[in-house]
Amino acid sequence: MLVIGIDPGLHTGLAVWDTSSRQLLDVRCSGIIDAMRYLRELQETRGIGLVVFEDARKRKWIPREATISEARGRAQGAGSVKRDCAIWEAICRDYRLPFDALPPKAGMTKLSADAFARLTGWATRTSNHARDAAMLVFGR
Repeated sequence: MLVIGIDPGLHTGLAVWDTSSRQLLDVRCSGIIDAMRYLRELQETRGIGLVVFEDARKRKWIPREATISEARGRAQGAGSVKRDCAIWEAICRDYRLPFDALPPKAGMTKLSADAFARLTGWATRTSNHARDAAMLVFGR
């Protein structure tokens, strides 16, 4: 069974975990439209057991910013990511895919590429968004 991890945002992270082989099959970053197309392709060709995405609408903690400009930028970004989360929920419902919308967890994201490779065995180059998506599903 495939479990798909999604880190919503301008740069959408997407990871594919195979529960049978217990390994990551893909770790990538793309725009939201390409990510949706890829999700549909996986559903049609391989089948998907679960989609897991980080849902910014469920955030319970707020990171502190050093400046007002940084705070304003984070607020604007957070609004668009919340919108993207609503879109991912709608896509999962439309595609009839089971999904789990998880709240962000402090300290559970933003692994360095080296730490990610050591933990997962994934040696190919990755972005921090792709790594965040992979950490949502790794080991499930």
